Amino acid sequence: MNIHEHQSKEILRAFGVNVPRGKAAFSVDEAIAAAKELNAPVTVVKAQIHAGGRGKAGGVKIAKTIDEVKTYATELLGKVLVTHQTGPSGKEVRRLLIEEGSKIKKEFYLSFVVDRQTAKVVMMASTEGGVEIEKVAAETPEKIFKEYIDPAVGLMPFQASRMAYALNFPPAAVRKAAAMMGQLYNVLIGKDCSQVEINPLVLTEDDDVIALDAKLNFDDSALFRHPDVVEMRDKTEEDPKELTAAAADLNYVNLGGNVACMVNGAGLAMATVDILKHYGGNPANFLDVGGDSDPQKIATAFKIMLDGGQAKGIFVNIFGGINKCDQVAEGIVEAAKIISDDGKSIPVPVVVLLEGTNVERGREILKNTPIANVIMAPTMEGGAKEIVRLVNADN
Repeated sequence: MNIHEHQSKEILRAFGVNVPRGKAAFSVDEAIAAAKELNAPVTVVKAQIHAGGRGKAGGVKIAKTIDEVKTYATELLGKVLVTHQTGPSGKEVRRLLIEEGSKIKKEFYLSFVVDRQTAKVVMMASTEGGVEIEKVAAETPEKIFKEYIDPAVGLMPFQASRMAYALNFPPAAVRKAAAMMGQLYNVLIGKDCSQVEINPLVLTEDDDVIALDAKLNFDDSALFRHPDVVEMRDKTEEDPKELTAAAADLNYVNLGGNVACMVNGAGLAMATVDILKHYGGNPANFLDVGGDSDPQKIATAFKIMLDGGQAKGIFVNIFGGINKCDQVAEGIVEAAKIISDDGKSIPVPVVVLLEGTNVERGREILKNTPIANVIMAPTMEGGAKEIVRLVNADN
């Protein structure tokens, strides 16, 4: 789960992290009132969406007067902001962060993430702050410094100090930087975050250290321990299909392509996405229906995949264990009844591979209940090739 920058800063402030004074605004009038309350020489007007790259996309404005705050707030609220993380469709700006400006001397990058290879939290930092860290990692990896944190003891003071020196903080700011690193680690652990990212972390002209931007991601499995975080959830920023899928107990992630996948088991789902890519397909989604899918659940999965016209074809790849092949077949039949007027067709080609529990019964159901556009596949490779061929032929 993600939250907005202004919400992240509320949490950081509660843990003692030095962040600029600021206030969320949902209207132009609220933006003006917030700027007057801050009464700062420079006011920053920031678009609040769940995506990075807002500055480059024109979502961060510097105002020196209340009139400028009004102008920028009017311009940004309701605007569709397109960044490298939103995709071409962009995201509508529904709220702003009105914040006091800072006198920046130097920008840094700092984050804490879970490193699954070492089963530790890693603190990563760079002197190249305020830019895309992926670009820094690809072009100048020597500028990224790492400290691996033993989960039994947490972030040690010497590690924070070593990182501060590696980043060349001036003597007057080393302790402040190291202290903030400790506070940010406490946020990660205390709030069950999967990521805490500060980009940029800034050194001001008077050698203060401030978290100028903040991004917190949370482990969904631990949200039951943090009802205060759950209340911060902004569903307007999330994919409607993913929300519908979650309500139906389906694991769905939109991948942006045009070949939809319906699979049971995360490993098989990832293998299906890989084999579609291998044969030139563009997967539309990751969809794991789980191990206890009844026909209605399968029909719901079809509705989600077909919603909005993104999917031009569907590859159903089921290895039945607890999840029985005959129930999957009945779900496909049920989906045709719900989706089409005649109850006997699906608007895009569907290639189906069934193996495992009750497979013969499942195949018989699809054979004896003919549905237009549904094709049985002999193998996983053959199914992937066929659906990619059919989708490409239609395009």
